[in-house]
Amino acid sequence: MSREEKTRKIKELNQKLSALKKERDKLNAEAETLMEKRNKLNERVKILSLEIRELRKERDKLNEKVKELKQLRERTKAEILEKIEELKKLRREIKVLVAKKPSKSLQTLKREVEKIEWEIQTNPLSLQEEREFIERVKKLEAQVKIHEKIKRLREKRLELQAEIEALREKSRNYHEELTERAEESQRLHERMLERIKEMKKVKTEADGMHQNFLKTREKARGKNSKMAAILNQIKRLRQEIRKEEEKERKKSEEALREKIEKHAEEKLKRGEKLTWEEFKILTEKDAGKQD
Repeated sequence: MSREEKTRKIKELNQKLSALKKERDKLNAEAETLMEKRNKLNERVKILSLEIRELRKERDKLNEKVKELKQLRERTKAEILEKIEELKKLRREIKVLVAKKPSKSLQTLKREVEKIEWEIQTNPLSLQEEREFIERVKKLEAQVKIHEKIKRLREKRLELQAEIEALREKSRNYHEELTERAEESQRLHERMLERIKEMKKVKTEADGMHQNFLKTREKARGKNSKMAAILNQIKRLRQEIRKEEEKERKKSEEALREKIEKHAEEKLKRGEKLTWEEFKILTEKDAGKQD
């Protein structure tokens, strides 16, 4: 390959190098853009992950409260059933006592007891009469006790009914709060699922962006490799041209030296005066011959 061909080849290679540099710079710019987009997407993934963690934490806290309220509601229901059983038992007891209840009212019975006790205290009685009066008082007091027990049991019944109603109200309150917390937990769960879905989508997009970034960067590296190969080729051609130029320069210098030597020798033969350069060249020639 001639020097002109090599020079032309270097020009062509420089054009290719310039085109490759533009392509590489474009790829690097694309890789930079892809990297920025990937980083933004990964940042969004982090934000969503934190939000999911907080939603899960809040949801689990509500679920624990729901669990606690369920336990309280069930415990209250158990208490209600116990009270109802107690009330049933009490009603049966009252029913039995009512069947035995004297026909006379409590007030009438108490007056009769007071009247007999007055008779015993104020009138002289024989032993037989006193015994009869005491026996009558015992019978009357037994009837009074039935009335009083019925009264106590009925009061107890009212208390139990009030306690049952209070427990039912408490159970309703537990159920209402439980329902509210459960609904709130469900809303949080749905929001969490939405965030998880979004996070997966963003992560997939970020992964795809990262793959595109790697491919683009690899393409840019490929351009760099090609550019390095072309630069080596240009360097080699330039070295070859420099060697050729150096060879030609030495050849020209040798031809010029020979010409000067010949001209100087002719001047000596003619007896003409030599220039310093001519004298020096002839002296070096003679020294070379002696060596």
